[in-house]
Amino acid sequence: MTSLETRKLGAKTFFASCHAKDTCGNNGLPLTPNSIRILGQFQILKTFSHKNLCTYLDAIRSKHERLVLVFEHFESNLEKEISRKLQVEEVARICCEIVEALNYLHTKKIYHHALSPKSILLDDERHVKVSNYGLYHITEYGRTVPFPIGTPKYSAPEALILERSVAHGPKIDTWSLGIIMLELALSCELWSDCSIEDIFKDILTLAKKGGDALNFIARRNNCLAALEELDKSLVSFIGYCLNILPKERPSMKQLLRHTFINQHYKSERDIVPVSEFLSTKLRCKHLTLSDSPVYIQDHLVERPLQEIYYMWQLAGGDAEAELHKQGCIKVKPPICTLPFVVLLEGEEFGQKKDAAFYFDNTVICLPTEQLKQRLKDVEPSIYYPLIESFQEAVSSPSGELHDTATLPIVIREKDIEYQLHRIVMYSRILQAYPFKKLRIIREAKTDIPPLYRGNVWAALLEIQGDLLSEYESIDKETVTPTDRQIEVDIPRCHQYDELLSSPVAHTKFRRLLKAWVISHPQYVYWQGLDSLCAPFLYLHFNHEALAYACFSAFIDKYLHNFFLQDNSLVIKEYLAVFSHLIAYHDPELTNHLDSIGFLPELYSIPWFLTMYTHVFPLHKIFHLWDTLLLGKDSFPLCIGVAILQQLRADLLSFGFNECILLFSDMPEIDIQRCVQDSIRIFCTTPQGATYRKHTNQMDFSGDSTSPSLKMSAIPLEVLKSELCPRISAEDMIGLLELRRGDPTPNNKFRVLIIDVRAPEEYLRGAVPNSVNIPFTTAFTGESLTSSPESHVLAAHKGKMVLVLGSQRDNNASSFANRLVRLGYAHVCLLHGGVEVLRSTNVLLVPTAA
Repeated sequence: MTSLETRKLGAKTFFASCHAKDTCGNNGLPLTPNSIRILGQFQILKTFSHKNLCTYLDAIRSKHERLVLVFEHFESNLEKEISRKLQVEEVARICCEIVEALNYLHTKKIYHHALSPKSILLDDERHVKVSNYGLYHITEYGRTVPFPIGTPKYSAPEALILERSVAHGPKIDTWSLGIIMLELALSCELWSDCSIEDIFKDILTLAKKGGDALNFIARRNNCLAALEELDKSLVSFIGYCLNILPKERPSMKQLLRHTFINQHYKSERDIVPVSEFLSTKLRCKHLTLSDSPVYIQDHLVERPLQEIYYMWQLAGGDAEAELHKQGCIKVKPPICTLPFVVLLEGEEFGQKKDAAFYFDNTVICLPTEQLKQRLKDVEPSIYYPLIESFQEAVSSPSGELHDTATLPIVIREKDIEYQLHRIVMYSRILQAYPFKKLRIIREAKTDIPPLYRGNVWAALLEIQGDLLSEYESIDKETVTPTDRQIEVDIPRCHQYDELLSSPVAHTKFRRLLKAWVISHPQYVYWQGLDSLCAPFLYLHFNHEALAYACFSAFIDKYLHNFFLQDNSLVIKEYLAVFSHLIAYHDPELTNHLDSIGFLPELYSIPWFLTMYTHVFPLHKIFHLWDTLLLGKDSFPLCIGVAILQQLRADLLSFGFNECILLFSDMPEIDIQRCVQDSIRIFCTTPQGATYRKHTNQMDFSGDSTSPSLKMSAIPLEVLKSELCPRISAEDMIGLLELRRGDPTPNNKFRVLIIDVRAPEEYLRGAVPNSVNIPFTTAFTGESLTSSPESHVLAAHKGKMVLVLGSQRDNNASSFANRLVRLGYAHVCLLHGGVEVLRSTNVLLVPTAA
């Protein structure tokens, strides 16, 4: 394994071209800054994995259209090898590795276009690592930067003659490779004493006259004699590359079959074996067992480079600050950059262009000493967690890490040792998905590290199968009636986020949303679907198929039937259940909002249709959904109640207009408190209280409970007439068992059952320990009639109150509504009335007091 001493983190910086002020595109919107365009184009480079390529890690957008690229780097390069006289065998091996890397890139439609000896690095085992291969792609063939891409003497003739939009393709890299190999074979630098003008003149002359390019270049550089002494196979290879006409120049795939290098080529070694999440490839294919034990001294370097870079940032690493420190970024006073004369047409004169705006190929090495210092005392066992044993593995960290696990999530995500533990653990169990699905769920209840959040979410949504084939089979190109609305919505979706505002992201948004609409013909496109899609696209930017699968599964679970053509019944039922939940936990707030006419229909529909993505920025949505994905489809309702409780003080003091203004610009919400309150609300709400008819309920055939004891569909008009939720007889029996098992006053499930039937009916059969308060005599005016039973009820205020009556009348519902208006919390109704208990052994004849 290459150490961090030789495999370094490198960084370089450059500027994107600036647009003229107030310039708009064809759609009337301001043009996307070129730096954001580059940021979107860059993302695909992070997915490339080849043994002869340097890995790209990050692109950072800074002020004034500056970009910083972070990547794997080695200090040794081929330029330093030119002066050495390498053996033909070594030249062939190096050449083969370069061709393998370029062939891999060309299969991905990525062309280097800036190939030079400086961009061909060597690791500590002298294997090739091609770098700087993404610049041409991310700048859209050089259109979005103010400088040319490539080194003149390594550029193919067509790159100098043709327009930039035409002169691109794989054959340019073939020419560059031929020049590099010629320098390496001759052990001398070509055109070393020539100016750029002379080099251009030579190449243009060659392009005009044609002929043998190899002999022309050798003659121009006074090395014809040396060329004749070279290995014939090597000369043949170089000549093969240096063909004036691009169409007659070989591709990299053809070069791999050339006799000079084919003996070094082994096709099965093309791609580094990586255990990908949800990969259908055999995971043990590349595993080998060593005959002798391997002793690892530096456990950190065994981790993937993406993890090392992430930990480096947590240790305080800042690539832009390092570039400043090493003089690669120089700040110039703005007044010194002003032009002397500006014409009305916008042309500038007088001020020389700052050299900083030209491309500087300088790479600085990011120091890793601080990272190693921070992790020097970490136990080696953390790097190799045991995820399978005869005993149940402990899911929570131990010792100091256990203490860290109790801290706020924002602190945990910045703690480097804790994150290392979590990252290594998740890396292992994700590789074992779906076998370790339950372990992933258990770990996610503690927290989810940001680095692996996307894959953990996919596991929580139970995503499996051949996702790519399924996604590719969906027609995403045919024009549909929803295309226009999608085009209007996308530019407004999370535009504060640099990545999601890029044209590449917009294209991906369009494909994902069209794929979902086409593959779900029972639904229609609603505004807000773009916001709902955004978290999945952000986390799976380079894996559209996985983003689509997560997006579809999320809607099926949490928003079933929400996007029907006529979804009014679904929405109204959801809002009615939400109103019940507010009244159950906070009747005072319900009464106030009802009194001023501020109903959930006025503020909460965007919450639920977008699962709060239209309300909160992405970084808050990530923390919120980390918990939401662990819960049932009723959990979003609990989140809504938690938000209202954070705003409770303002809402209770506001009138209708003030409430409207409050929700038109959502105030700051403490997202961790919101998550904690949501969990508390969910855990203290009986299951039946959130029952809905329009939900994607699972059918558990093994459940022996009688259907009459379960919840069943409730007419919408009945739901809207009731202020508090209903629970099933099954819920009630479970609560009674809990009460018997824990009779202490502190039991949060301690329930008081109020039977509102007439005394004669109550005496024929009632729930043990229930209190009979007949509805006909229960109230005097707006207050409860004073009686021993009403005093018991008053003493129980704040605890759970279950109102039980007969389904022949509405007395139980009316009684419960009156209790809510009197400020009683945790009031609920027994669904189906006392009649559903006839088939159970719950009802007993009360004994005389």
